Amino acid sequence: MELFEAGYLGLFVLTFLSATILPISSEFLLILMLSQNFSPINCLLIATIGNSLGGITNYFIGKIGDVKWLERIGVKEEKIQNTLPKIQKYGAYLAFASWFPFIGDLFIVALGFFRVSFTKVTIYMIIGKFLRYLIIIYIYSEI
Repeated sequence: MELFEAGYLGLFVLTFLSATILPISSEFLLILMLSQNFSPINCLLIATIGNSLGGITNYFIGKIGDVKWLERIGVKEEKIQNTLPKIQKYGAYLAFASWFPFIGDLFIVALGFFRVSFTKVTIYMIIGKFLRYLIIIYIYSEI
């Protein structure tokens, strides 16, 4: 039982960290856990929750809006400003793409920076992250 708890806790922590600006991938651990017969439903829920909470952290990092602090963690104001046309065009819908490597985290930081509705951002972000993990689990189960 301890292995299960440690495994799920590890999945939660890794998916949380991979949704922040840290260059970490959670897919490998998810697939490894599935190969060890961890529950696909539990993995899906835990990965979605962890990754979404990491995304929410990014939103609030952006909302703080301190450009000097953002630059210290590797997010330049110029990159955020470059997303403004996309934010004006798509708004909170951009959060759906938050799982994209590299740019997804930037989208969420920018959505927070420009004060796009937290509720809408969270809903679209959770849907996108859930579908991403669902597809990964589905593909793994078909192999």
